[in-house]
Amino acid sequence: MFEELMPTLEVWLAALRQADTWWQMGVLLLAAGGAWLVNRTLGVQLRRGGEAAAEHHRLRELSLKAGRRILFPLSMLLGVFVGRAVLKRLELPAQLLDIAVPLLVSLAAIRTLVYALRKGFTPGPAVKAWENLIATSIWVLVALHLLGWLDPVMEALDGVAFELGKTRISLLAALKLVTLIGVLWVAAFWLSGAIERRMARSSYLSPAMRVGLSKISKVMLLTLAFLLALDAVGIDLTALTVFGGALGVGLGFGLQRIASNFISGFILIFDRSIRPGDVVSIGNKFGWVQELRARYIVVKDRDGVETLIPNENLVTSEVINWSYSDRNVRLKIPVQISYGDDPERAMAIMIEAARNTPRVLKDPPPVARLMAFGDNGIALELRVWINDPSNGISNVRSDVNLGIWHGFREAGITIPFPQRDLHVKGAVSVQSLGD
Repeated sequence: MFEELMPTLEVWLAALRQADTWWQMGVLLLAAGGAWLVNRTLGVQLRRGGEAAAEHHRLRELSLKAGRRILFPLSMLLGVFVGRAVLKRLELPAQLLDIAVPLLVSLAAIRTLVYALRKGFTPGPAVKAWENLIATSIWVLVALHLLGWLDPVMEALDGVAFELGKTRISLLAALKLVTLIGVLWVAAFWLSGAIERRMARSSYLSPAMRVGLSKISKVMLLTLAFLLALDAVGIDLTALTVFGGALGVGLGFGLQRIASNFISGFILIFDRSIRPGDVVSIGNKFGWVQELRARYIVVKDRDGVETLIPNENLVTSEVINWSYSDRNVRLKIPVQISYGDDPERAMAIMIEAARNTPRVLKDPPPVARLMAFGDNGIALELRVWINDPSNGISNVRSDVNLGIWHGFREAGITIPFPQRDLHVKGAVSVQSLGD
């Protein structure tokens, strides 16, 4: 399997027996050590400079972060240049250093390019890990090419294969497929992110339509990338019929809820029943819709807690959308007064308290109603309108109730306590009890 690599390995093993090679290895180790010290010293300053620049200038922040990524290879490259000049001055060979120069230049260029590509994605630890993996993989391929090992390695990988029916599947083909899917999917994610940012700046599209178009573009681009990768490797696309059958069986046995949530997400987007920014009540959850995702929506309540609610629940259960067609919302505030107080005076105080609350609308005006004669007192109800439920509802109730309390106290109107009267119908003698 590794017969193709043996000649190249023998050449390098023979070179390691020569003293000139060890001189060059020493130069590389010194250059790497010096680059590590420079990166450790200046990297902290560049990191602090990037954090400070983030508050003032975005372009400067990106430049400093990119500089941190190429600081090590450029510092080592400078050390290699100096060491190569010294060896040539001493009339010693420097073939290994000549190979190290393009390797370090390519490492700096690849890390900068991959970092620039990463800026098209949502920041996160997974994105940073993929950045390092992709940059390292590309650099390894470039290094193998510069060392002349790429073709032997590819032939060796192609030799590891097995027959599946009439199809020959090799390790090289599998790696090509995974690499192509990864590269095309990265391009698809980057392009869909660019489309999403472009639509976010559009004033002609509603928030729900932006989310819907973003989801459709992402699904289409990812599907197209997958099909192109299969076709590029040479896999017959008609074989996907087997995959489609397996997918159907999977949906039938355990993926119904996932598929249902995914389809329900598109239903919510295109019927425009739930949109980002809406104020909704779902069961005992009340909050604001922050995001519409492929499988769930994000609802944030007044406590800052974000609840992930599956899309299927929104389609199949009752949802109160406080801002669906009209953001005006009426609040009902019940109040009780004692039977000895004047209800008309109390209702006037309640209306005045509502008018003095800033968020209560003047039109429609607040009104008060006498609802019933209860067991403990007269039941009144104040009805007010607001047009900003996204700013909270309980705080309006609190402000109005506080104004009613102050008004009742100044007017001498009392709010009754629950009370029960006990009437004894007849007395029972002690003698009769004894009998």
